[in-house]
Amino acid sequence: MNFVAAPALLSTASATFEQDFAARLHWSAEQDAAIEERVAAILADVRQRGDAAVLEYTARFDGLQAASMAALELTQAELKAAFDTLPAAQRDALSAAAARVRQYHEAQKKACGESWSYRDADGTLLGQKVTPLDRVGIYVPGGKAAYPSSVLMNAIPAHVAGVPEIIMVVPTPARGNGAPSSRLGEKNPLVLAAAHVAGVTRAFTIGGAQAVAALAYGTATVPKVDKITGPGNAYVASAKKRVFGQVGIDMIAGPSEILVLADGSTPADWVAMDLFSQAEHDELAQSILLCPDADYIAAVQAAIERLLPEMPRAEIIAKSLTGRGALIHTRSMEEACAISNRIAPEHLEVSSREPHRWEPLLKHAGAIFLGAYTSESLGDYCAGPNHVLPTSGTARFSSPLGVYDFQKRSSLIEVSEQGAQVLGRIASVLAHGEGLQGHARAAEMRLRG
Repeated sequence: MNFVAAPALLSTASATFEQDFAARLHWSAEQDAAIEERVAAILADVRQRGDAAVLEYTARFDGLQAASMAALELTQAELKAAFDTLPAAQRDALSAAAARVRQYHEAQKKACGESWSYRDADGTLLGQKVTPLDRVGIYVPGGKAAYPSSVLMNAIPAHVAGVPEIIMVVPTPARGNGAPSSRLGEKNPLVLAAAHVAGVTRAFTIGGAQAVAALAYGTATVPKVDKITGPGNAYVASAKKRVFGQVGIDMIAGPSEILVLADGSTPADWVAMDLFSQAEHDELAQSILLCPDADYIAAVQAAIERLLPEMPRAEIIAKSLTGRGALIHTRSMEEACAISNRIAPEHLEVSSREPHRWEPLLKHAGAIFLGAYTSESLGDYCAGPNHVLPTSGTARFSSPLGVYDFQKRSSLIEVSEQGAQVLGRIASVLAHGEGLQGHARAAEMRLRG
């Protein structure tokens, strides 16, 4: 079957560009009311009935009939066996990717993740104590595809941060239709092997809102965590939003995004395939090209039409590009950079001869890929930086997942006797001004004379 991909062809010189551009960008992060209602019921049920509710929903939604939660837990021996039985090429690739991701996050920890302090001239100590979270939960998608890379990107920075317990949940739905199966789903060996390589402590083959609830509230089998990270479908996103406050979360992830900022010097086929790399995730993913060269845009469109029939996920790519994709002709590279900042994309490729010329103009992006040889897919798997990135314009105020997401900071204050004479008088004045005499008296009691 032939599928047609028809991304919108826009020009910033058009009188209708602003409304056309806004319509193409629009995507609501608000969940459907029916989903919200169902998620609320699932969370409440798991909170009340624990394991029994998780087993019931796993049978209903994933088609897995398990006698107990123990049957849904993956042992360390099973994770290691998955790694040992992989083809050598996959073992080597997984190990190499994990090493690069770990190296990057070790550097990140040294840069921003250490405790520090200093003393004033009067001996008062001020500083910050950085400590890891006690236990985190990582959600790894497993419905439409398997994502061993997501295991590495969530578990390794947690491990580097020093988190002693990393609990993984991953759905392994039974394939096919009919009644729930007693066969416990299709466990992807790469996902299990990645959990072994990344240092996951415990792993459960559960997914959806019920898995989020189990992690947030705890059950007789699944331990309660302090924070939940990792992407999922609309039910997972809704559940994470609802349990926030009971536990921490990384972000509410929207559809995948890529924006390619091109000057026309990169082979058109490369850019077309880079646009495919996000479009193939799902129909709501967004792929955008910004370029001042109209002939080059036409060449990329031709490459899209020529290469699409070769893609196994051609139908998804076609729907994504037609529904949310855009090829935008700009007046200049400077204007393209300004539009990119308005979009604040998840992935931003600067595909030009002089990427470092344009990088200073780019303020908002989850990850910036510099130069023609830096395809977004390298960042997804093995470059080193984290691939869990802010979406839907939230890169304006959010950051990639990192070591800092698995740590917390406590202020350190040790006031010397001499320091108390200065700080106590300041605090006393301000506390009286606020009408809080207890605060003022507590400071004044430490004053001499």
